[in-house]
Amino acid sequence: MKKIVIAPDKFKGSLTGIEFCDAVERGIKKHIENVAIIKLPLADGGDGTVDALKFYTGGKLISAEVHDPLLRPIQANYLYAEKEKLAFIEMAEASGIRLLKNEELNPLETSTFGTGELILDALKRGAKHVLLGIGGSSTNDAGMGMASALGFRFFDAENNLLEGRGKDLNRLATIDTELVNKELRNIKFEVACDVDNPLFGPNGAAHIYAPQKGASKRVVEELDAGLRNFNEKVEIQFGKNLQNIAGAGAAGGLGAGCVLFLNAELKSGTELIKSIADFDEQVKDADWIVTGEGKFDEQTFSGKVIKGVLDSRTKQQLAVFCGLSELTKQQIAAFKIGYLAEMMEQATGVEDSIKNAGKYLEKAAEEFAAGILSTK
Repeated sequence: MKKIVIAPDKFKGSLTGIEFCDAVERGIKKHIENVAIIKLPLADGGDGTVDALKFYTGGKLISAEVHDPLLRPIQANYLYAEKEKLAFIEMAEASGIRLLKNEELNPLETSTFGTGELILDALKRGAKHVLLGIGGSSTNDAGMGMASALGFRFFDAENNLLEGRGKDLNRLATIDTELVNKELRNIKFEVACDVDNPLFGPNGAAHIYAPQKGASKRVVEELDAGLRNFNEKVEIQFGKNLQNIAGAGAAGGLGAGCVLFLNAELKSGTELIKSIADFDEQVKDADWIVTGEGKFDEQTFSGKVIKGVLDSRTKQQLAVFCGLSELTKQQIAAFKIGYLAEMMEQATGVEDSIKNAGKYLEKAAEEFAAGILSTK
């Protein structure tokens, strides 16, 4: 009996990873009945991760009242799996750029405080393992806002308490840990982080990401100086140089803040989800792995789901179903992709491809099964 693992990313704006799995399974089973199909929807820590984790854990969405990036009350959600004591929190839910109007964007004023409140809510529910997705931020506060919600206190040289916004980085003199939530030391924190930017400097958080969050050149320089000051104070007080950590600059320095304040590990988002899915063990004896995403291009191979699948592949053959491929035949051959199907080849245009992706995917899976897998 052949074994096929279906392990896709979502088709953004069209299909969830689970819907992809179901469509491909239907198509394959129209031609081959004697087949073992294992569905392992994946994600990279961003969009689609909640759906994938719900599939594996049966977790439920929890709603909590927290504060948005400008410290206004909002409702935000996170996923909590009671049995595993696992929480998945997307910082964008409370501290994301999508929560602000264009005229409100200003990383000097924004804070990750609401993200800290979501972590606090999860701890109160009994979470022992927290996965944190840190994409889509509006902030550049090195996680001071998040830490403030968890009991860390930040003071300037005159002993004034700082709120933990981007503008406070330059004023920071000391960090007080006396009131920190004691539960933090008992929690395993893992952060989905697929960038390797340092905390400050030309490739750091401020220079690379702050402009898209509303920062002018002057503000970028101010934030970069603030991140340098933050690192200096941390090094003096805790003996840690956060600048040397790959990914410290992610989400306006939240990567560094998670390492410092949560003792977190920064990991590839795809690898985190693969670990929860027990992916490497599940695919070990598979004949084929079927994977896919909306757009298959060179970016696919820098931290995305298909790259994660390739990293785990040993002897299995690989099929890729995508909306559109921009790779050359040479690139496809180099990655030893045994089968490639594009939904755009069936569709009348992009809109049709997105709207009817499930139908086209099922048909592509039929053709795949008939042409490649059929034992008749």
